[in-house]
Amino acid sequence: MNEHHHTTAAQRRALRREVAGTIALLADEEDFTAMRQYETFAFDDHARYLHEVERLLKNLAAQGGHTTVALFDPEDYADYCADTGLDPDRPTSRSRYTAERAATGARVTYTGQPLSTLVPTLVDTAVRRATWEYATMLLTDAGSCADCGQDIGSASFDRASHLLVRLLDAAGPGTHHLVCSVPAADEHLIATLHTTRATTGPARLDSSQGAEFVTVLAAGIALGTPGGVVLRTTTPGAPDRLHGWRLHDGRLRPLTEAEVFDAYCTDARTGEPIAPEPHVEYRAGFPLAPPDDPHAH
Repeated sequence: MNEHHHTTAAQRRALRREVAGTIALLADEEDFTAMRQYETFAFDDHARYLHEVERLLKNLAAQGGHTTVALFDPEDYADYCADTGLDPDRPTSRSRYTAERAATGARVTYTGQPLSTLVPTLVDTAVRRATWEYATMLLTDAGSCADCGQDIGSASFDRASHLLVRLLDAAGPGTHHLVCSVPAADEHLIATLHTTRATTGPARLDSSQGAEFVTVLAAGIALGTPGGVVLRTTTPGAPDRLHGWRLHDGRLRPLTEAEVFDAYCTDARTGEPIAPEPHVEYRAGFPLAPPDDPHAH
């Protein structure tokens, strides 16, 4: 009997290690306050709540389980409960929402990192995902070209992919940080991409970041908006190099050295000058495609 009990306990512990779980986190004070309207929500202090979440994450990790963390959105939760007929003031409704949203929303794997690191990463992941979804919607809604009948979204995505390949080829070896900025009707779309390239071989990049970057650039091409791309290259023993391009007619037109300097050394919100960074060279963008590029639209 005793041996059976020990065997069963060991089996339960082993099974627990194979269970994947998700915790939905109320990342900021405003979202936390919104959840306090529900009587079954047990917390009244955000700092204490975050402390208990971190403690739970550590306990789950100590048991060998795999845990991901997602963002809990009170407004989306209220809509979800209204759509599904669930009572929002029940813990089971919150857990069901967490499980379903975690399958499709932004999430970060818990690997022992403190919440001070995990929360900004999670928020950044959510922003990137929302940007990608919005840019994808813009491409889907772009329709067909009135002159040739070609799908504008698909053609723009192909064009953006080509431009990124040309840009990474021309950038050469080093660590590269790219930012694509595209104004749209409802919001300003921004995508970033980190790549590294050795002296030989192609650039190495995160596939999801690459897809997000191309999609935002493609949205700018499809909309015909005056977006742009900036590139910061870091190589050992040399100053960082900053380059810039203006998006125009499906092309990335190189900015002059003075334009790159002005772009980096002007506060976008106030228009006031910003001191140049030390150990940084402001350079013109380099040409990416000849005038007779067959991929241009």
